[in-house]
Amino acid sequence: MRPSTAGALALCAILTACQTTDPYTGETKTSNATKGAAAGAVAGALIGAISGDNNRQKRKRAAVGAGIGALAGAGVGSYMDREEAALRERLAGTGVSVSRVGDEIVLNMPGNITFETNAAAISAEFYPVLDSVATVVNEYEKTLVEVVGHTDSTGSDAINQPLSEQRADSVAAYLASRGVLPQRIATAGLGSRQPVASNATAEGRAQNRRVEITLAPITG
Repeated sequence: MRPSTAGALALCAILTACQTTDPYTGETKTSNATKGAAAGAVAGALIGAISGDNNRQKRKRAAVGAGIGALAGAGVGSYMDREEAALRERLAGTGVSVSRVGDEIVLNMPGNITFETNAAAISAEFYPVLDSVATVVNEYEKTLVEVVGHTDSTGSDAINQPLSEQRADSVAAYLASRGVLPQRIATAGLGSRQPVASNATAEGRAQNRRVEITLAPITG
C-alpha cells in the first residue's frame, strides 16, 4: 500500500477451472478472457502488483493484530464459499461480476459504471453497490481486500498509470469509510499493462477499464 493511500484510508476509517456469474443474467459461465485461464492470471497479477507474498503476510499479521482471527484447514474453503454466495446475492444485476479462483474471490467493477470518463471520483449511482460490498466484507472480516485499478491503452502511461492508482484509491477509501479496517486493504494501479480483452475494439477497451477487488483469506 502506498503511504498516501494508507493515510487516506486511515482518515476515512476515522470519519466514518474459474467460473464467473454474468452480472446481468445471473448465468454461470467460463470467463470470456482467454476462457478461464485469464482469471487465474489476473488473480496472480493482482497479488504481484500489490506487493507480493511478503507484504501480504505483513498485512495478515496486521489484521490479526487488529483483532481479526485467522482461518485454518478445511474452514478456509467453507468460509470463502459463504462469502462468495453472499456477494453473488448482493451484487446480482449490478454490473459487477464475481469470480472464484481457488480460495480467492475476484470482483470486477467495470469503469463505465463506477467512474465518469477520465475521472477518479466514484459515480454517486455506484455508492449503493459499494455499500453492498462493504456490508459483506465487514461480515466476512477474515479476508484481505486488494484493490487494483486498470485502464485501456488509450492515452499515455503518464495519464493511465496515475488514473488507475487514483481509481483504486477511491474505491479503497470508500470501503474504509464504510468500516472496512485499513489494515486489511491494499491498493495498486496497473495502468494499461494487464488487459483482459483486445484494446483494438471499443468493447475490448470497455472491459479493460475496470477496478478489481480480490478477497484473500487470512490464514494462520
